[in-house]
Order: sequence, then structure tokens, then C-alpha cells
Amino acid sequence: MSETDEFKDAVETSAIPTPEPYNGSDDEGETTFEVKEEELKVIIATLASDFPEDYDSLSKAYILSVASKPYSQDPTVRRPLNYSIEKLNAVLEWRNGNAVGLREMLELVREDNCVAAEKDDPERFERATALTNNLNYGSMYWHGLDKIGRPILWIRCGRMPWYPDVDAQVKSLTLLADTGISAMPEGVTDFVVLSDSNSPPPPNPQFMINVLQALVKGYPDRLNLLVSVPVASIIQFIMKLLIPLMPGRLASKILLIGEEESKEKLSSILLRGEEDIPTFLGGSCDHDAIYPVAGTFPERNLKFDFAGMEKRLIEAVAAFVKK
Repeated sequence: MSETDEFKDAVETSAIPTPEPYNGSDDEGETTFEVKEEELKVIIATLASDFPEDYDSLSKAYILSVASKPYSQDPTVRRPLNYSIEKLNAVLEWRNGNAVGLREMLELVREDNCVAAEKDDPERFERATALTNNLNYGSMYWHGLDKIGRPILWIRCGRMPWYPDVDAQVKSLTLLADTGISAMPEGVTDFVVLSDSNSPPPPNPQFMINVLQALVKGYPDRLNLLVSVPVASIIQFIMKLLIPLMPGRLASKILLIGEEESKEKLSSILLRGEEDIPTFLGGSCDHDAIYPVAGTFPERNLKFDFAGMEKRLIEAVAAFVKK
């Protein structure tokens, strides 16, 4: 599958999309096609042959989800089997170069590891420090679920660095994405992103392009919905830059919400409705108490409460499954 094929169905207009209102359904009305058990076995066997150590990082539900989607070149038919295999092979190849070892990098910056880690591999330790520093902004974290049980990744634009370390920022997002995916309830294969778009920093073209590449190559069909609220002129400007670069299916998953309708729309997405709306978007759920600006552990190198975030997400999923 060539790079051109990935972007062949890109939207050609710079207009901001206006997708259907969120209805809490599992696929939001998207057409999917049957994948026979024999076909699924062929896909898994091929992945196991090409990536024997990594293929089982992709759940059966996710493989089925990817294979059942409409073909970008002809949405009236299912993706060809070879296309789906190439797409999933690309995911595993991308992961090997971009996602493997990120969690271990956090261990390198623990206070009792620092001296030895820096001495053993100064360059790796420097990358680990950059990753940690980016997480410490507290600008991205998982918290809560939507009504279907999808994890929600919150992006706090006002906390984003104005002069970002693009590589560290993308690695942070990759580490978080893998963490959220590993905690998903059985049968859930995608997640929701909710962006607080107040006071965003100036758009960084390289960061935006790298994130798009990560979504297309490393996490295809993982994003169910990206909500930006409240909509401001700078967000509209950013979207006009991004939309022409996106595959059509990805572009259609973006929802821009005005301030006056934010409470109603967010209540229709969040698991507990209005009760889950954070204070920074006019609700009562105090995210800042859980993820303070200075970090939960200001005395440590990793000030961001990564372990606590993961624990809370796992507990939220367990409670959802029990219902």
C-alpha cells in the first residue's frame, strides 16, 4: 500500500467538515462489511508470520474492525483483504520504529536510576528526559469514558508549550495512545479525543503533520471522534490547514463545538453526562485537582501522575464493564 493510496481519499476542500451530531452509537452510522472467520484467520496468520513477536499486540476485535471498513477507492465495497493486511503490517512496522520502548524510557528518569542511565547511554537518557518534560506539562491525559465505553483522551491546549519539542510531543502522544488502547474494554477498538481549545499556542506545522502520520500509519481506525471546544478563529485556521491533508474518513471524525452548545454536546458524549464536564469547560468535574499544573509530584523528575492516570482509567473501564 503506497503513501499515495493512504491519502487518495483526502478531502480536496479547505472547508471545515460538519459531521452528523454524535449519537453515542458504536460506529456512528458508518457502513461496515462482513469479514468471514476464514479471512480473519488468514490476516492473523500473515501478521504472525511477518511479525511473530508483535502481532498479538493487535486485538482480534481491532483487526476485524480494520478489515470490515469500506474501501477508500470504492466505499460501496469492503477493503480488499490484501489492503487490510498491508495496512496492519504498516501499523506493526510503525510501532517497531516509534512506539516500542517508550514506557521503559520513563524508568530511566527515576531518581535512583538517573546517574547510571545517563552514564550508560547519554543520548537515550536525553530522549527520556525530553519525553518526561513533555508529559510534565499535563497537556494530554486519559480521563473517563464515553457512553459506549471508549476511553477519552483530553488535550489541554492552554497547557501546550509555545515552542514544542516536536519529537518528544509526538512520543508522548504515542505513549498515551498505547496506554489508552491497552485499557479498552473487550470489543472496544477506538477512542475519543476531547480538546479544550482555549488559548492554544501557535500552530506548529511539523507537529501537526507528524500527528497525522501517526494516526494514519500507527493508529488507523483508532480515532472515533475528535471534539474541539470552544471553537475559536485560530482553531478554524488550523483545521483549514489540516483538512486537505487528511484521509476523508479521518476528516469526517472531527466535531467543532461552539461555546453556547458545549454543555449539551458534551453531555451526549461523556459517560455520566453533565456530571463529567470539566470545570475548564463550564462543568463541575475538577480535572485540575487530579492533574495540577505543577504536577502531582513536583519533587520528582516525572511530575505528571502517569501511573495514577493509568490506574484510574483501568478502574473506570472495570466499573463500566460491571454494569
